[in-house]
Amino acid sequence: MVPTHWIRMKTTWLALFICLLLVIASKAQDVKLPAVRRNVLLDSIGLSDPFILADQRTHQYYMTGTGGLLWKSKDLKRWDGPYPVAQPDPASWMGPRPMIWAAEIHPYQGKYYYFATFTNPAVKIDTVQGNAIERRACHVLVSNQPDGPYVPLQEATYLPANKPTLNGTLWVDKDRKPYLVYCYEWLQNLNGTIEKIELKPDLSGTVGESKLLFRASDSPWSRENPRTGPPRPNKVTDGPYLFQTKTGRLGMIWTSWVYDVYTQGVAYSTGGTLDGPWVQEKVPITPPNYGHGMLFRTLNGQLLMAAHSHKDINGEYRRIPHLFEVDVAGNKLVVGKPHRP
Repeated sequence: MVPTHWIRMKTTWLALFICLLLVIASKAQDVKLPAVRRNVLLDSIGLSDPFILADQRTHQYYMTGTGGLLWKSKDLKRWDGPYPVAQPDPASWMGPRPMIWAAEIHPYQGKYYYFATFTNPAVKIDTVQGNAIERRACHVLVSNQPDGPYVPLQEATYLPANKPTLNGTLWVDKDRKPYLVYCYEWLQNLNGTIEKIELKPDLSGTVGESKLLFRASDSPWSRENPRTGPPRPNKVTDGPYLFQTKTGRLGMIWTSWVYDVYTQGVAYSTGGTLDGPWVQEKVPITPPNYGHGMLFRTLNGQLLMAAHSHKDINGEYRRIPHLFEVDVAGNKLVVGKPHRP
């Protein structure tokens, strides 16, 4: 015969377990994910900072960006999604519900790596000119499949906790070492920079110290109106992405502003490596109102640029992915006409 106190104890634990399940269920209901849609045209998708992986292994396109979600397509024209794919550690500095910006998916040594910016609004790291700065940093997750799920690697921190960093991307330099190239945000340093730091061979963390590549003020085309005095270079660095021309020249597209217009330019390394020196082209490379671009080759080998528009013709924020034809056959990146899949 089972003792009465054991029955009471089991009943109590069962009740606690049921309560726990109810709490988890109620919390899960707070996070409302968008319903998956089918056959959505590219220009009907609202998405900032689009990044497209053309995966030869699965013969599919995977598009991610800001928001931590994923879209899939067979032809670049019609897309299914969005699917949740990022699973950062809720016990880490990111907290249980971090904001996710500018995600990228990079195949590397047989796995897929999710480079993204994670922000924990509950943690403030600094106050500059009266503005509280949130904990924000580039981080890397990993998966065996392009559509995830993407989970943490070994390191909880890739970059210093007291610096807001964002828009990290991957580049393997001539020394055959992988690097994280990212922006150190202008909100703290007041003149945004693009920097590099070496990654471990398996991308599970960083090695050594960061190195400055260039500052926002190095740009000859960006502009802002200060409260007093003449116009000056803008302070924003956004969306770096590395590429090589057919001649082997190393270039970087990146985005800033021309007054209130979102604009993308390009810089080239005269030394042929990330160490530069970096020389900025004098004029932007994309039409006004487009930026945060990246380059990819379609499953058929055509080189395209993905970027997002910033506003529509009425001046409303409308961040939509767009595709442009590009040419790197010479010594420079040349952006061509819009690509209609």
